[in-house]
Amino acid sequence: MADDTILETSGLTKEFKGFVAVREVSLKVRRHTIHALIGPNGAGKTTVFNLLTKFLQPTQGRIAYNGRDITAARPAAIARSGLVRSFQISAVFPHLTVRENVRVALQRKLGNSFHFWRPESDLDRLNGRADELLESVGIASFAEVQAGELAYGRKRALEIATTLALEPEMLLLDEPMSGLAHEDIGRISDLVRRVAKNRTVLMVEHNMSVVADISDSITVLQRGEILAEGPYTTVSKNPQVIEAYVGTGHA
Repeated sequence: MADDTILETSGLTKEFKGFVAVREVSLKVRRHTIHALIGPNGAGKTTVFNLLTKFLQPTQGRIAYNGRDITAARPAAIARSGLVRSFQISAVFPHLTVRENVRVALQRKLGNSFHFWRPESDLDRLNGRADELLESVGIASFAEVQAGELAYGRKRALEIATTLALEPEMLLLDEPMSGLAHEDIGRISDLVRRVAKNRTVLMVEHNMSVVADISDSITVLQRGEILAEGPYTTVSKNPQVIEAYVGTGHA
């Protein structure tokens, strides 16, 4: 693996009872870039994410992260190594405050996330770092608000803050713009761009204007195979990509 490549797959394949969802996907993600994984519905994007984070085991192929073979690693080990995933559906604890949500993630990093019998005052030492993370995603003023009361876009920002609490070197974002109102898309796009300044981002995204705006490189999947790769200006002019997106409104 080259020094500027943080994640690489070789011949990654996943078969479900005779149906091949992902076929021979060889992917290279460069360090400190935003790499988008796009394609029509059913193209295999989420399956690739599940394979990378080991929620699914590949039928064949190899995954390397920072030059180390992680093909057989468990999901928890993947996260501890610095490869962390943020899910498509916002995953926050609605009855905890915004700050408390981030503190839960910080506890996981400390390895004592299940010490519920500890007095709450013991966790106050995490408040400073929690507030720094909330500031970094633009929701510090909502620290005392219950997470369930946040608008959807701010819940997304909170989810990214809790993911950042795990100190990822590489962040996998599963449709970060899904369900956002128009006014929130620009804010979360800016947030993803800021997050990527000192780490690597691989994201599945359907919003092509976002992909065009913030991605350094794009991989297009169709029927589980790589159809095209490169910067948006090149990929968007590819006749096969245009054909794949005909009728979807994304071309």
